[in-house]
Amino acid sequence: MPAPPPLNTAGRRGEAAVAAADREHLRIALLVYRGNPRSGGQGVYTRYLSRQLVRLGHRVTVLSGQPWPHLDTDEGVRLLRVPSLDLYRETDPFRLPRPSELRDTTDLVELATMLTGGFPEPRTFSLRARRVLAARRGEFDLVHDNQSFGTGLLGMMADGWPVVGTCHHPVTVDRLLDTAQASSLGRRLSLKRWYGFIRMQNAVARRLPRILTVSASSRRDIVEQMGVEGARVAVVPIGADTGLFCAPASGTERVPGRIMTTASADVPLKGLAYLLEALAKLRTEQPDAHLVVVGEPRPGSAAAQTIERLGLEGAVIFRPGVSDDELVGLYSQARVAVVPSLYEGFSLPAVEAMACEVPVVASMGGALPEVVGPDGLAGRLVPPGDPGALAGAVGEVLAGWATGSSARMGRAGRQRVLSRFTWARCAEGAVEHYRQVLGEVARAGGRLPGGGSC
Repeated sequence: MPAPPPLNTAGRRGEAAVAAADREHLRIALLVYRGNPRSGGQGVYTRYLSRQLVRLGHRVTVLSGQPWPHLDTDEGVRLLRVPSLDLYRETDPFRLPRPSELRDTTDLVELATMLTGGFPEPRTFSLRARRVLAARRGEFDLVHDNQSFGTGLLGMMADGWPVVGTCHHPVTVDRLLDTAQASSLGRRLSLKRWYGFIRMQNAVARRLPRILTVSASSRRDIVEQMGVEGARVAVVPIGADTGLFCAPASGTERVPGRIMTTASADVPLKGLAYLLEALAKLRTEQPDAHLVVVGEPRPGSAAAQTIERLGLEGAVIFRPGVSDDELVGLYSQARVAVVPSLYEGFSLPAVEAMACEVPVVASMGGALPEVVGPDGLAGRLVPPGDPGALAGAVGEVLAGWATGSSARMGRAGRQRVLSRFTWARCAEGAVEHYRQVLGEVARAGGRLPGGGSC
């Protein structure tokens, strides 16, 4: 009896892609290696994109590593936990796991990388996620990775998954700015090792059929710094929950001199030290000027040292771990929101402040001019790393409340958000690219652009 012909797996993959592309409601696996919003923009993106996709009728399952994400499960978003060794947990960072916790080779890679000064999570999460997905082949139409770009994504493509990735901005920017601020050769060598995962991310990104990013600035940097073909990088801006982040209730008073900023990660990239310098300058002319920081400084950080050096202990209030409702309450009291970052791929804090009708002062680093707008209607832009320019712009906005110009600036900011930066527009844009990738796979008979097999 003759042997059966070999299975045409690529053809079957193409047929599956045709069916998925024609399906009204897609089944999406959304990956995030660190899901908690306090870990940065990845967690916020995961929560709001997944919720909005579900509201559009799609089925979304989030695969997340620790710390676990905040998701709207009551609206139908599903969570699949992908446990790691959790080596960087807030209560015990850089912990040593017990031998009984080491279950497989991936665990050993995670531990060895941490012990030698590297950051393993993007790689090891992607490998674990691939294993989880291998057992769920018929449950999803497409995989959407949120910023891990680990080698496991290439394995997913080989297993038959169409994969789309989101890159908020290239981590090469963080490495460059952190290295420039390093005070010693030892620190520079340590940073080089910590950012060693960048080489992997760049190589994986170049193989994906489509990368979504949040601004034209980030798209330019992805092409130039990661070596990704420009035709595969699409801009899909993120946004604010404009129902939650909105104008203060009638009768709410903004606190005189109240400045607000968000520093979810007290690192040089965020420019908090420059804002503190600006605050000290501003208080010589406006003694009631004070700063509320959503976040907290690391012990011995540049921000903590600057507060002590400038005698600002009574003029700076740190508010770590605030809820969404508390954050909106803080915006309702602020007279100006400041984004002093040296670089931003987008800036959710700027958009959320604008949605709350708070005038914004921001640096011109990265995508901030795209977000705030170059016309000055919604806020003021200053050169990055310039405390004098920051102090002048913040002082101008604080004074503008007396003339009504700052209130008009706040209203213009909300209108800009409503017209450009909402999660509904973000989800619709993402779905458009999901369907394009599925269509490309179908037309190619199961083969993905870039040499990958789907």
